[in-house]
Amino acid sequence: MKLLRYGRKGSEKPGILDAAGRVRDLSAEVPDLSGRWLTPEGLAEIAALDLGLLPEVAEPGRLGSCVAGVGKFICVGLNYADHAAETGAPIPQEPILFMKATSAITGPNDPVIIPRGSTKTDWEVELGVVIGREARYVTQADAMNHVAGYCLVNDVSERAFQTERGGQWTKGKSADSFGPIGPWLVTRDEVADPQNLSMWLTVDGVQRQNGSTKTMIFPVDMLVSYISQFMSLQPGDVISTGTPPGVGMGLKPEPQYLKPGQTIRLGIEGLGEQTQITEAAA
Repeated sequence: MKLLRYGRKGSEKPGILDAAGRVRDLSAEVPDLSGRWLTPEGLAEIAALDLGLLPEVAEPGRLGSCVAGVGKFICVGLNYADHAAETGAPIPQEPILFMKATSAITGPNDPVIIPRGSTKTDWEVELGVVIGREARYVTQADAMNHVAGYCLVNDVSERAFQTERGGQWTKGKSADSFGPIGPWLVTRDEVADPQNLSMWLTVDGVQRQNGSTKTMIFPVDMLVSYISQFMSLQPGDVISTGTPPGVGMGLKPEPQYLKPGQTIRLGIEGLGEQTQITEAAA
């Protein structure tokens, strides 16, 4: 299934794509795409619905984040060997974890707001993993049973805030609009192999990232298991699993960063696409 949320910010309704790619309204059956509706039982109830009986949404308009009520937005740093190389960082021996504020979450096509004082706002196409069953001390062999599905994430980052202002990475990752998620939550049964998905990103039509999840250092099942050793994972939590090379800070002969009025487009095979226009903070 491809699940989505549409409507004005703060008033989104849950929806689902039918076989013809039309949006069907789920709001009479499902309050929102959060919590128990992301569990195996909740997803089974949605899958059992006759989509032909659900109202068609002819003009869905704005899409919101495909997951509501995200409790934790957990990110993995330097999870692609070639991306680590372009940043001059060593290959991590264990996953590097940091948190992104949930207030950064926006719809897939909402504007990216460049923060006040920013000089190094950057892009990162990433595979998002949505948790569907509580995970606490799970094994790698059992980890995928705790995954509801996958989504596209742009882990927008301000590199000066991240690396030049002291402390941890979180403050360079958490500005409002720095977490576009969607367009869809694609359930796990529709993704045959999360470690073999092509991914790309362009800025103003110029290809910047062109990679594959097959080059991850730590795969999805390992990440879910690993993170669950340090904190419980709850339905609706999102893990953003790292980015391939081609980010602005790694470009040669010199880095390039986002300016107001630019267009970012990105996609992952089977998970849809996003388009964002950059704006300066008011």
